[in-house]
Amino acid sequence: MLRFDLLHTDGHARRGRLTLNHGVVETPVFMPVGTYGTVKGVLPSALEAMGAEIILANTFHLWMRPGLDVVRRFGGLHRFERWGRPMLTDSGGFQVWSLGGADGKGRKISEEGVKFASPVNGDRLFLTPEVSMQIQTVLDSDIVMQFDECTPYQTGDHITTEREAQASMELSLRWARRSRDEFARLENRNALFGIVQGGMFEHLRQASLDSLVELDLPGYAIGGVSVGEPKDEMLRIMAHTPHRLPVHKPRYLMGVGTPEDLVEGVAQGVDMFDCVMPTRNARNGHLFTRFGDLKIRNARHRDDERPIEEGCACHACAGGFSRAYLHHLERCGEMLAPMLASLHNLHYYVDLMRQVRRALDEGRFAAWRAQFHADRARGPA
Repeated sequence: MLRFDLLHTDGHARRGRLTLNHGVVETPVFMPVGTYGTVKGVLPSALEAMGAEIILANTFHLWMRPGLDVVRRFGGLHRFERWGRPMLTDSGGFQVWSLGGADGKGRKISEEGVKFASPVNGDRLFLTPEVSMQIQTVLDSDIVMQFDECTPYQTGDHITTEREAQASMELSLRWARRSRDEFARLENRNALFGIVQGGMFEHLRQASLDSLVELDLPGYAIGGVSVGEPKDEMLRIMAHTPHRLPVHKPRYLMGVGTPEDLVEGVAQGVDMFDCVMPTRNARNGHLFTRFGDLKIRNARHRDDERPIEEGCACHACAGGFSRAYLHHLERCGEMLAPMLASLHNLHYYVDLMRQVRRALDEGRFAAWRAQFHADRARGPA
């Protein structure tokens, strides 16, 4: 199902190797997000060429469309979307949380699960830990996430209290046990990860962590961050939780984040990251580079012959596409603009983790980290 080899450490930072049913993943690793069974605008072959070793898919959305009957006919998601390497699926908990809207009234949470209206056709649906495990078994993802309640930082004008965060965390723990039991009943051949919740309260995070560790799951994630909280609050939880998770099991920080967040997450002991930011920002003309972020729509790029980033090996840069050309495509609304931008941003994130691994292998992570932050603060030319 899963084997995690911890190769060496540098402070809290870790260099590891994750062996899954569909291949080997070197960690720390960034996982591109493919919500509907595709990383938007990017061919699977392009992901492989840039060195992506594992990608995500979304349990909730694939349950809505195309539905389990279709995926089952293909023997799982790998053959359906033509991706032969490892894959992780989320549980659907975050999407159910997001359906709540600003007032949190778009779904009804009970001990049994969550009732909500399908965003596709309005049908009344009921998602439970058992149903989430059943969906993910059909998808045949290498890593399956427990069904949890994503504790919000804020609902409307109301900031989640300690009591509310504790009740949510304890519900997620009960759902974790049910997820584990159903996962075992289904004889799923893959690996189930638990999710640490607890909001912005360290002692609740610790209580969640301690209870999940008792379940002895193959891996653990930190959820409920990057859900609207101030950055300093996220960094505080990120500094508290990862290095307290079991040493010889993979650690996954869900939905985070900027390049700086990834590097600081590694420094705190995180092995796995995912975020929609590279592709979402690409679709808005926002590009990541070693020397800060670049907004290709700005007029100053109108006649710039340079690539997005000198020395970058992505298809956009190495292929000779200029900033002026990408600026033109953006201004004209051509679909090639977000495609090239997505290739660049994803390559940047995948290569960033490749650089981190190299620095850890060579025992120079602290120096590399300092230079990374200095370079990013410099800003693009």
